[in-house]
Amino acid sequence: MGTIPSNWRNPEAYDYLDGLAAPDLAWEFLRRNPDYRRDYAALMAGDGDPAAAAAFRARWGLMFPCRS
Repeated sequence: MGTIPSNWRNPEAYDYLDGLAAPDLAWEFLRRNPDYRRDYAALMAGDGDPAAAAAFRARWGLMFPCRS
């Protein structure tokens, strides 16, 4: 997981948000959520249980595109 920038109080650090599309903006804030980060770490540490992945997606409202 990425780290949260240490300069969060500097308004210029957030200028890039003005150019983000809605999904990118949503991701920017989701990845900073400590509950999401905890759940993601637990999911990645798990055994790949499809039910756990489904519960994670349902809790966080995520959809993952299928790869061709």
